[in-house]
Amino acid sequence: MRRYELTDAQWELIEDLFPEQTTGRPRVNDRQVLSGILWILCSGAAWRDLPERYGKWQTVYARFRRWQESGLFDRILERLQVELDERGLIDYATWMIDSTSIRASRAAAGAPTKKGIPASRRITPSDAPEAA
Repeated sequence: MRRYELTDAQWELIEDLFPEQTTGRPRVNDRQVLSGILWILCSGAAWRDLPERYGKWQTVYARFRRWQESGLFDRILERLQVELDERGLIDYATWMIDSTSIRASRAAAGAPTKKGIPASRRITPSDAPEAA
């Protein structure tokens, strides 16, 4: 078992959620592709840096986009939440969603406050007035 890859028990929980292929040429195994997607998402690497054991990065990326658009990842999350809830492993008293965001003004980033009015000049050590 490699890092970021699903165990057999984990795969069995979600295996039936993946679409079945009925026609066409054989495709890369869904479990292998999902492991590649997890590798990318957990490692933070670029798609082109995907190890060869997961297949071509283009295939893994295309399947990721298709599954994302179809809502497959939402169904997986829901299935896993139900499973954890049935086992009594979710403590709803500790769940919290926070969407706080604070927008900084343009001036905070050094931009002019209004069009046509220059930003204040910054004082560097060489520009600072002499201490009295």
